[in-house]
Amino acid sequence: MLQLSGMLINRPVLSLRTGTQIATTLGPIINPNNLKIEGFYCQDFDSRRQLVLLSQDIRDLLPQGMAVNDQDVLTEPEELVRLKDIMALNFDLLGKQVVTSSKNKIGKVGDYAAETQSLYIQKLYVTQSLFKSFSGGNLGIDRSQIIEITDKKIVVGDLTHKVPASARAVA
Repeated sequence: MLQLSGMLINRPVLSLRTGTQIATTLGPIINPNNLKIEGFYCQDFDSRRQLVLLSQDIRDLLPQGMAVNDQDVLTEPEELVRLKDIMALNFDLLGKQVVTSSKNKIGKVGDYAAETQSLYIQKLYVTQSLFKSFSGGNLGIDRSQIIEITDKKIVVGDLTHKVPASARAVA
């Protein structure tokens, strides 16, 4: 099942052991190489420290929040050696410019949807300029259409293919 980014950010982190809220998610840690949410920055409920919740420690995504085993799954960011480079990138999809491979500007990423089991981002929802939105509205782009991701933009394959005027329609 897919979840929009709003259902992943500013959500309670619930302990299955105590049955209480132990933290609140602040933002995702996204790996730009494969569009996987590796974890979440969280604010600890008691100490108000910023900790990290790794995606493999999430037991379930519930309407009430994210269920984890216990408080012990929250980790200090400095202790995560393997994620150090990804966290240093501070990559955020929201607001990234989206262009086609032929350099046509499409718009900016307004939202994204992640698969709840693997936490891979599957869809990007692009908001277009005011003029384009009258004719086409928002665009949904599948991860298979993405060609390249840089710090400044996301390059996708051309969305439409032009048919030559000499081509005949087959009935």
